[in-house]
Parts: sequence; C-alpha cells; structure tokens
Amino acid sequence: MLATAAVVWLLARLIADGASRDGTSAPAASASAPASGSGSASPTASPAVPSLWPRPEKVTPRAGSVPITATVRLLADASTDRPTLDTVTRALTSAGQVRVEQGGEAAAGDLLVSVSSDGSRGALTGLGVPGPAGLPSGGYVLATGRAGGRPQAVLAGADPLGAFYAAQTLAQLIRPVGAATAARVLPVVTVRDRPATAVRGVVEGFYGTPWSEQQRFEQLDFEARFKLDSYLYTPKADPYLRDRWRDPYPPARLTGLARLTARARADHVTFVYALSPGTSVCYSSARDVTALEAKFQQLWDLGVRDFAVPLDDIEIGHWNCPADTARYGSGHGAVGRAQADLLNRLQRDFTATHQGAAPLLTVPTEYDQLRSSAYKSALADRLDPAVTVAWTGPLVVSPTVTGAQVRSARSLYRHPVLVWDNFPVNDYVPGHLLLGPYEGRSADLPAAAAGLLVNPMNQAAASDPAIFSAAAYSWNPAGFRPAAALDAGLAALAGGDPGKLAALRAFADVNHDSRINGTEAPGLAGLIAAYRHGRAGAAQALRARLDLLAGAPAALGAVLPGAGPWLSAAAEAARACLAALSPGSPRVRVTRRTVHDFRGRAVPLHISDHVLLPLAASP
Repeated sequence: MLATAAVVWLLARLIADGASRDGTSAPAASASAPASGSGSASPTASPAVPSLWPRPEKVTPRAGSVPITATVRLLADASTDRPTLDTVTRALTSAGQVRVEQGGEAAAGDLLVSVSSDGSRGALTGLGVPGPAGLPSGGYVLATGRAGGRPQAVLAGADPLGAFYAAQTLAQLIRPVGAATAARVLPVVTVRDRPATAVRGVVEGFYGTPWSEQQRFEQLDFEARFKLDSYLYTPKADPYLRDRWRDPYPPARLTGLARLTARARADHVTFVYALSPGTSVCYSSARDVTALEAKFQQLWDLGVRDFAVPLDDIEIGHWNCPADTARYGSGHGAVGRAQADLLNRLQRDFTATHQGAAPLLTVPTEYDQLRSSAYKSALADRLDPAVTVAWTGPLVVSPTVTGAQVRSARSLYRHPVLVWDNFPVNDYVPGHLLLGPYEGRSADLPAAAAGLLVNPMNQAAASDPAIFSAAAYSWNPAGFRPAAALDAGLAALAGGDPGKLAALRAFADVNHDSRINGTEAPGLAGLIAAYRHGRAGAAQALRARLDLLAGAPAALGAVLPGAGPWLSAAAEAARACLAALSPGSPRVRVTRRTVHDFRGRAVPLHISDHVLLPLAASP
C-alpha cells in the first residue's frame, strides 16, 4: 500500500528538486470518461451505442432510435425465468414514468419487448436478424428496431442463461456503466454475443476475515450484472469447511447458506461448495468418507449441485492417521495416490449417484508450477478422469498465465484444468490494497482452460474493479484492454458520480502495484515528473491530484467500506505533501508532522518545501 511510506518516499525523491516552483499556469486536465468497451455507432446513428461490458463479440449499430414508451408490453416464452423478466422490468422502469405490462397485446406505438430462452429466432424474424442458433450456453442475440412500424426490443437466448445475459445487456443500453441516469431512448442495434469459456467467476478462498452475508449478496449481484456465472464458497475462516469439516452445519448456519444459494440461483450464478478436509482427514477411513458425503448431502438438500474438495495448503509429507501409513507407505507419490482414492470415492459414490451433480473439482496440494513430480504423476495416474483440477499458474501468484501454459498443465495433470487466479487476493500482503489492472493473461487462456476463477481481497467492494476486469477478460479475451476495463470497473463503483470517479482513479493509482504489475503509482509519478521539469500547469495538476487523495475518506468511505484505514493513510500523506508544496514557505523551514499508516501507527515525517522524508519506516 503506497499511501504512507512509498508515496512519501516517491514524493520526497521527485519534489525535492522542484519544490520552490509556484507553477500556477494552465489548469489540470479534467478526468477522462471511461474508455469505450464496444464498437460505436455510425455518425448518422442517434443515439450512439454506449460502452457495453463485458465487450460483446459483435455489435452492429444502425441509424435510428427506439423510444422507451410510457407503457411497455413484455412478452416471454415459457422457458424464460422470473429473474430474467425482473431484470428487464427493472431496467425499463429505471428510466422513470414507465409501466411494464406482461402478456397481452401492445397498443399502437408502445414499445414491445420480446424475450425467448429456447434458442429459437422468434421475434427476431420481424427485424430481419438471425437467431442464436450455433451459440453456446450463455450466448444470445439482442436487437432493437421497428417491425411493422412498432418499436421493438428482442432478446433471444441460446438458453435461459443467454436470455438472462441479454437482459443485462439491455440494462446497460438503458443505463450504461458509469452513467448517472437512465435513457428514455434506445439505439437501433444488434448484439450477437457469447462467452469465451463456460466457467467464469469468483472464489472466496482467502485467509482472514470472511465476507459478511450482505457482502456476498452484493458480490453475487455484481457477478450477475457483468455475466460471471460461478461462485466457489471456501473462505478459510469458516470452521465448518476446514477445522470442523466432519461436523454437520447447525441449523442457523445452514439457514444462512440456504439464503446464499437462493440468491446465487436468482443471479444465475453456480454456487460451488468446497469442503477442505486435508488438515485432519484419514484418506483410508470409510468413516471420514461418510462424513464428507453427509456434509455434501446437507448442501445438496439446499439445491447445491456443484462440489469441490480443495486439498491445498497442507503438509504434504504428513499423514493424519497410522492407517494411511500402513496402506500407502511414504513419499509424495503416496499422498497423490491417497488423495486420488478419496476423490474417486466421492466422485463415484456421491457425485455419480446424484442426478444433476456436476463433476467434482479439486485443488491439489501441488497446485502451481509446470514441473513434473512424484505427487502430480501419482495423482494424474489414479484420479477419475471426470474430476477437474484447479491450478494457480506457474506460481502461487502468477504475473503471467498463457494458454500454452494451461495446455502444459493439462498434460501434466492429465485432467481438465481450471485456473484459480490469485488476484486481487491480498491475504499474503495484508497491508496492501491491490487496485491495479488485471493483466498478463493471454487471449487464448480461456479457451484452453476449463474455467477461470479469481480470488478476491478480504475487502469486498475494493475487489470489484478487478472482478469487473476478470469478467471482461474471461467473456471476450480478444477484445480485452486492461486499462480500459479497470477504468470502467472504477466507473461502475462510482455509480455516475464524477467526483467519486476522480477520487477512485487517484486512490487506485497509489494502490496500483501488485505481484502481476509492480509499477508504483504511475499516474502520480508522471505528475511529479512533469512538476520537476517545470512543465506548464504541472504544479496545479499535482496539487489537484493530492487534493483528491486528501479528500478520499469523505468521497469514498461509503463506496469502499472496509478500506477506511487505507483511505485515511492516503489522505494524511497527501496533506503532508501539500504542506511541502505550499507557496511562500521559507525555503529552509523544516516542520515536523505525524501521519498514520493503515494500521493506525504513527509515522513521523520531516516536511519542508525542499525535504519530505519519513523518519520511521512503515511496512
């Protein structure tokens, strides 16, 4: 986290040579609008097609417009579910003074919205638009225009999931990402779209304080808005997942999980329940297998159909019972065989006997790198071919992951490989917020993998820009641009408030560095470099940026709950830097100021217009 020591160090190094400049010329440039995420309309089209996120596979704008009339008629086939219809209705009524009526005949001039979820062309015929035939699950066609003089919007999904995603795209046509208000006019456009990989989502798999129920609800809703379809539940601090994995959930906890799984279903997000017995399991114990199956059954009765058994972060050379030593012997290969036997029994006796259950997912004890080992070979040889293996990339936190590396991992494990991407998780650097871009992932990775899940931070809302970026990447990697996606993710958080967006950009910049990109505060560094070189307006631009950081707690406290200590530290450091830049200060006057780091610890500084150095380091 750069708000104290690193920012102060950076400013000290760069301001020292130029602090006597007044620099009151040209004003700082205003914050730019979020970068476009889709093709724009032709010059004659009105209104223009807004940026759509994730970026669709194909957007074809045409001239003209479609009004959202005071009364809208909504028609849907029998396959379309209630969450999709609710999404369409909320989007339409967000424009204000709009009444949506379902079924019946539309009056002349009223907007007709048709939704189909069975893969047919349906009402697209009247608009002369091809249907969703040939698109995978989650694919859809959305078209607006006029048929027989009547304004229409048609949402045709390859399946119910595709229709739901079409509804999310309609919502963005009405109120684009980062817009303050909804539009009353739709562009005439055809969107043909599909996901690049079938499994895209979030794994709540970090150490430390888990998310609250409300934070999980909000994250599931966020996933739905931006077309993520999976949520793997495995917070390390849930005792019933790890230390007390044998114990059944008590009624109160089971009721909470029921609410969570119901919310996931409404959001078209697959809830994956991950039970981690590795710290104490006896692989050869029939009683432990029965305990695992009983725990799965509790979740099955809540409607969960996807299960995982992570065996990560355990001591690979340690058996938990003498029976395993007697049965499997010693060595890492023995552990691979033992784990394969356990997973095979669960796959055979639980997953295969429960109609509708997805194949099992596991996280192996050796879950990174591309080196062969006795453990990996034994696991690959013995594991049921239906089981998917999660892999974090070449490293636990991988700066880059490519499709070629995924294919190598697939050959190594000889099973389908899902990428468990440890970004923006910060449990290994709890003093940092990781708000930089999601990058270093090749365009061919999603097609090579069985899926992609990102592991977020303990701070749920602060994780949203990275989750947003991962959604954009995993849906359409060929059209993904890291900087544009990050900025749009910040705009989604700002909710149409330009002041909050400016503050978010400044705060994200000073929390930019991570294991996948170690660049520190690139925007602030550029402003300081310009100031050092005496460029016109540079001092004013630098002060404007520092003012944003100084005001960050007030501007962003409600936007980034849980980030208060980092916001306060950034603000204090920024105020200290502003003091060093104050015009008219005696050139040699040195004052003493104390700021606080994210833990609230005092960090004394020497401040003058020529020196800004910490007297005590902060980790």
